[in-house]
Formats: sequence, structure tokens, C-alpha cells
Amino acid sequence: MARPRKPLLSTDRIVETARALVDAEGLTAVSTRRLAAELGVSGPSLYNHFRTKDEILEAVADSVSAQVDLSMFEDGREWRTALHDWAVSYRAALRDHPNIVPVLAHGPGRRPAALRLADAVYGAMVDAGWPPAQATSIGALMRYFVMGSALGSFARGFVDDASAYDPADYPHLGQAHLLAEQQDKIDQRAFETGLTALLDGLAQQFEQLREER
Repeated sequence: MARPRKPLLSTDRIVETARALVDAEGLTAVSTRRLAAELGVSGPSLYNHFRTKDEILEAVADSVSAQVDLSMFEDGREWRTALHDWAVSYRAALRDHPNIVPVLAHGPGRRPAALRLADAVYGAMVDAGWPPAQATSIGALMRYFVMGSALGSFARGFVDDASAYDPADYPHLGQAHLLAEQQDKIDQRAFETGLTALLDGLAQQFEQLREER
């Protein structure tokens, strides 16, 4: 029997194609018509896998959540180290796919990978000795911090035109026009600074909890 000329349509293939569209052009680029054209199939054939565009975007979001490493919660790392390493992996996944962050920001919903992520963080904190309510707060706090860092670049927000920063108006921004060209370095340093401060604060709270017991 001759092989089909085109790869068979599958859920994974649809998600990969939709993710590439979101990465390249943003959420508005995704439509069933556009996806069908990219995949070389008829529009109705997509409905065998997804009923709506929103379902496709949810699947794309979950495929990004699935890229986050969770091994640090299973290999015996101390809770602070595990949170740090997870946050770094989480941010890396979101930085690779920043256009899907608004969908991820809605919460895990019914997405399996996102729920596994939430379960891993919460479970690790409870196992480490955090009370359940505070373990929930830690998961929320880390999510806010990592997603916020992935939503945009601080350094890229400054134009590279020195004339935009008249010293008469902005006496402390004489070097601001240089920020954009060092975007990655500055944003990475800011993330690490914030993450260290956040974890230092949690470690203090944890010690207080242990003393009160």
C-alpha cells in the first residue's frame, strides 16, 4: 500500500503548528482556517481533535507547561533549592513562548501538565514541612513572580536614543539608552535578584515556623 502524501493529522501535529504560529505572530494568528491551511487539510478535519480555537490555545499552553522540569521535586533537593531550580526552568519555558503567557495566566483549569506542575510544587512544600495554606500561597507567589518576569523585558522598555533622556528632566537616566543592548543580561540579573530575595524571605518564615512548633 502506498504511503499517504501528507502526514496524518494528529493532536500533537495541530498543537505544534499552533504553537509555532503563536510564537511567530501572537494569539490572534490562530484560527481554524489558518491552521488548516498551515497543515494542508480541510478546516472541518480539525474538529475531530478540537472543538474550538480556545481548546487549541489551551492545548498549546499545556504543551508549554509540559516543558517545565519537575525533577527537582523528586530527587531529594532541599525545598529552597528545588523552588529556585524549578523557577529557572519555568521562566526559561515561558521566555521561549512569551505570547502564550496570557493564556497560562488564567490558571491551570483542566490542563494536565499545568495541574501536574501545581501538584508537584504544592506537594513538595507540604512534604518539606510547610502548612498546607502557606504551601498554596508559595505556589501562587512563585507563579506571579515567574509569569511577571516573562511578560516583558524591563531593559527593552527603554529606547536607545540618548536624546530621550534630557538630564534636565531625568538626571539619573544618563545611561538608560544603553539598557536595551544589554537586555538579556539585565533581565536575567533582575530575575535572579528577585528570586533570591523571595527565597530568602521564605526561608526566614520557615525558620520562624520551626521555632514556633
